[in-house]
Amino acid sequence: MANQVMDNRNQIVMPAVSPAVRDDEALYWIALLLVPGLGPVNAVRLLERFKTPMLVLRAAPSELVACGISPSAARSITSGCTFDDAVVQQERMRAVGAAIVPYTHPKYPDLLKTIYDPPLVLFGRGNLDLLDTPMLGVVGTRRSTAYGMAATDKLSTDLALAGLTIVSGMARGIDTVAHKAALKVGGKTIAVFGAGIDHIYPAENRSLADDIAARGLLLSEYPMATPAHPQNFPRRNRVISGLSQGVLIVEGAQYSGSAITARLALDQGREVFAVPGPITAKMSWAPNLLIKQGAKLVQDSEDILSELRPETRRQLLAQLPEPDEGGGSNTQKQLELQLGPNAPVARAILDLLKIEESIQLDQLLEKLDQCSSTEVIAVLFELELGGAVRQLPGKNFVKVW
Repeated sequence: MANQVMDNRNQIVMPAVSPAVRDDEALYWIALLLVPGLGPVNAVRLLERFKTPMLVLRAAPSELVACGISPSAARSITSGCTFDDAVVQQERMRAVGAAIVPYTHPKYPDLLKTIYDPPLVLFGRGNLDLLDTPMLGVVGTRRSTAYGMAATDKLSTDLALAGLTIVSGMARGIDTVAHKAALKVGGKTIAVFGAGIDHIYPAENRSLADDIAARGLLLSEYPMATPAHPQNFPRRNRVISGLSQGVLIVEGAQYSGSAITARLALDQGREVFAVPGPITAKMSWAPNLLIKQGAKLVQDSEDILSELRPETRRQLLAQLPEPDEGGGSNTQKQLELQLGPNAPVARAILDLLKIEESIQLDQLLEKLDQCSSTEVIAVLFELELGGAVRQLPGKNFVKVW
């Protein structure tokens, strides 16, 4: 059985991450990361000159200043003042089964290195091998509509089934739907935090974070126990786009985080995709404006897959499973078997439900007055299990695209 560690705060046993670097080497990387006032750009510059963090931390102040480092930062480096904090960081990492991927390690994504200020160190909890897979960012508003959630669920599901790793920020709304869609079909997903990976934000997504840690990857450039400060999230967004071959925007206001991510993606030379929305909806502003400015309008997953690099498309095609001999999806077959004699009721429910607008349970029961409430609720439950219907807060239901 794989080695396991206990997350004492959550009382959940999580699989330990296989370390990318030895503990003694990781100590130097973390100590360099924690130097106040240094930053990733200067840190990478020093690594290009001295090759390893140990040699950087042992350099003379005059050598550091000659590389363009401020005198105060040079003094902090040579003082070794961050080593005690680095030891504490390693203890926190062990407590949750985390590991680091430093800038020069083979697991560090090549695409991420191409951005202006790539993180010096990535903290990971989960499957670090996902960093070597083709990724697509999926981001959007926290105040998502039924239409936005349906579009995100459908597109993320199809893209995950095609083999792409879905990268998002585990925020409320669109991000959460994107991660869950990938997980429900056994796909790959990475959640990039704007805090330490042991600081779950929002707290309501603690269970989702555990699922991703077990079957995907939690990732952050921020040290352990870093709170979710508002200023962290724009920087987090540059990592989402930096990891990804493209970014899909689903809903967002004019000055939203998703609009910021799209701008970062363009600055980084990434493809930008957008799901169009109703012109009367506030949350359609960002994607509709992006489409006007040249982003690829997305109606289905093929609109994204066709824009990927040829080598990526070949890689995705090579890993697709053989089609089912009987034809049709497993979900559809399971749903048919589950419904049996209730199929007419299910069809009536699906005829009434909409993708873009939710219907409250009481309204649905009124429209289906020929059926008993017990029968309707039972069939709704089966449809939800089969993936044809989703329940929203307040006993509201929508049809899954």
